[in-house]
Amino acid sequence: MYDRKRTKRINVGSVAIGGGADIAVQSMCSTDTRDIAATSAQIEALAEAGCAIVRVAVPDMEAARAVYELKKRARVPLVADIHFDYRLALECAAAGIDKIRINPGNIGDDGRVKAVADACRERGIPIRIGVNSGSVSREILAKYGGPTPEALVSSALYHISLLEKFDFDNIAVSIKSSDVRDGIEAYTRMSEIKDYPLHIGVTEAGTERMGVIKSAVGIGALLCRGIGDTIRVSLTADPVREVYAGYDILRACGLLRKGVSIVSCPTCGRTKIDLISLAQRAEKELADIEAPLKVAIMGCVVNGPGEAREADVGIAGGDGVGLLFKKGEIVKKLPQEALLGELIAEVRRMDGDYRAQRKG
Repeated sequence: MYDRKRTKRINVGSVAIGGGADIAVQSMCSTDTRDIAATSAQIEALAEAGCAIVRVAVPDMEAARAVYELKKRARVPLVADIHFDYRLALECAAAGIDKIRINPGNIGDDGRVKAVADACRERGIPIRIGVNSGSVSREILAKYGGPTPEALVSSALYHISLLEKFDFDNIAVSIKSSDVRDGIEAYTRMSEIKDYPLHIGVTEAGTERMGVIKSAVGIGALLCRGIGDTIRVSLTADPVREVYAGYDILRACGLLRKGVSIVSCPTCGRTKIDLISLAQRAEKELADIEAPLKVAIMGCVVNGPGEAREADVGIAGGDGVGLLFKKGEIVKKLPQEALLGELIAEVRRMDGDYRAQRKG
């Protein structure tokens, strides 16, 4: 694991991004922003799932004006996703939006860029420059022969320069590609050139099954290199699923110090219990745990405690009986049907101790 790169810190409403702050999980509403009731409900569902920042599409002035009411109702910071029309950015800034996603090179002349930069500076609103493999200009594509990592970085640097021209540096950057390897290379290059916080992800990753895999590879590889300040898992699915996947990726990379991480074996001929069902039920039952615990659910008593020695607590099944163990040490032998209940009870006791210590 690389040391995490220290980037410039910006503030998206109440959420700090970069500068060593916790990595924030983001998502985007799939509702029509002009439908305030539906969009507010989805923002709340995302917030309930743990989403730190929510983005909404702003395709026209009606959507921009809806931001006034959405801001009143939302308990998490909101980002306005804007393309081409600088007036939408000005309206969202006036509505109190927490961040604007816009590419300065696509909104017209210097006067329009300056107007957006000035409006955001006055209100302390950061701007995210969002380049992806489908938004690179024809000139840059021709120069590099396609949406290569070099083309993505060149495009981002061009948009950055337009804001820096007007002394605006309250900036975050994303340079997403639908090609996992190109995305990793592009973000790595950008990380070496600029210290703006990076919003990382794989664009157009696909359906939930393949999208989670591509995102885990792309986002995970960058996080393990110390690159990335905020993430979004882009899925053709309910956006709440993006949030769950984002936290799972952070947990897998050892960057989330909250909640249960389940270690379970793939089963084999020695397995004498319904391990798949046990693991799935445990994952569901322990979803609300706050303590950063590693929980092992192993299929046999031969290797279970040893293979999961680093787990805080776990169970290993046997033929009619099983073991409850902590830190690799056997605590008690239990009937097979009592294993899951005893495990859940023990985890909840440990979580209670953790919460009490935090309050104290």
